[in-house]
Order: sequence, then structure tokens, then C-alpha cells
Amino acid sequence: MKEIETNTPVLVDCWAPWCPACKMLAPILDEIHEEFGLKMIKVNADKNEDFISKFQVLGLPTLLLFQENQLVERIIGYQSKETLIDILKSQGMIV
Repeated sequence: MKEIETNTPVLVDCWAPWCPACKMLAPILDEIHEEFGLKMIKVNADKNEDFISKFQVLGLPTLLLFQENQLVERIIGYQSKETLIDILKSQGMIV
């Protein structure tokens, strides 16, 4: 996926339309994107099975954090906005 082949930090949101926790997480991710300008990519698990398999996504939602082309963090399941911000800050993806 070319979008993660960058030196810019990228958050990949692996989701599915039938996933209730994914629907709850979506507005939180939108807020984080608006507040911090973090690059985000949404990957529909039902339509991107190769990507899901390659990165061994076993549950939804799963957030994959990439820095300099490397997977640096995997966050599985619904998380609060505060928790996500803390994780993103600890990885140096936002300030």
C-alpha cells in the first residue's frame, strides 16, 4: 500500500461496515485527525483481504501505526479518545 510508504506517520484504521465498535471509533478518529492533522487511511477489512492478512489483523477495529514505513504499534478494539492520544504521543506521532 503506497500510502504507508512514507516518512510521515500514518494511522491505518482497519474496519468493517458490520462492526459496531468500528462505528463508535470512527468519530473519535475524525476528531483526532482534525485536531492533530495525523494522516489516516481507512481499510475496509471485507474488501482488502490481502492487506488484512499481510498485517495479521485478527479483530476489528484494529489500528496500525506506521512510522518511516515500519509498523510500530497495533491497537486492537475500541479505545477512548484520551487513550488513543496518549498512545499516539508515546509513539511520537503527534505532539
